[in-house]
Amino acid sequence: MDSSRRHILQLLGFSSLALAAKPDFNALAVEGKAEKAKPVLKENDNALKAKQWAMVIDTRKFHSEKDLEPLIEVCHKIHNVPHLTNQRHEIKWLWDTHYHNAFPGKAAQFMSEEVEHKPFLVLCNHCENPPCVRACPTNSTWKRESDGVVLMDFHRCIGCRFCMAACPFGARSFNYRDPRPFIRHLNTEFPTRAKGVVEKCNFCAERLAVGKLPACVEASEGRLAFGDLYDANSTVRELIKTNFTIRRKQSLGTEPSVYYIV
Repeated sequence: MDSSRRHILQLLGFSSLALAAKPDFNALAVEGKAEKAKPVLKENDNALKAKQWAMVIDTRKFHSEKDLEPLIEVCHKIHNVPHLTNQRHEIKWLWDTHYHNAFPGKAAQFMSEEVEHKPFLVLCNHCENPPCVRACPTNSTWKRESDGVVLMDFHRCIGCRFCMAACPFGARSFNYRDPRPFIRHLNTEFPTRAKGVVEKCNFCAERLAVGKLPACVEASEGRLAFGDLYDANSTVRELIKTNFTIRRKQSLGTEPSVYYIV
């Protein structure tokens, strides 16, 4: 057998093993047909429900990067996000950026200096029309039908990064190296990732399943609100109705579920 044919057979063997792999953490159960099966978080009786979860960020209450640090820290801590000093390898679920990066094309020529220079909190927008889901060839990222949260199955991700190319918000990170040695405080209740896997914010779906709000919302001291976008009596609907809000790159038609009061 020539070397090229042997190499092809080896690749096919490795692919079969990869497809046969199953999630190995207890937080998830799999249901549905094998080719479309998706991990389902086990919920208790206190699980929070919504038709479409949404977040409202009151930027008027954030004045410096120090105001955002506790939110980012708690998010990264509970989700085992590694701390990498090389910016090319950085993994981000929640981070701050400049107004011009968060809202390109929205800046006026003589806009308020306070708005222009303050940091803006950004994350996955959990779009109602998420292009990342359509781009994923393995169903490792999907929009949950029950509440609109865009989730990932880290075990199924093959690292093709099509979802990263499709996301217009830069909300996904790729593990160029094994992230586990760079986790400062390991949370054994949430799965770690491997080299070659994409990851992102999950709206704290594991907390919603047990009746808790997202960690960043709890840490925000009222500066972030979270609720059902389609509940007319929800806090987020009231804030959107009574304040001027903007969303990131709204003209693209992805319908982001994160709103900013400015």
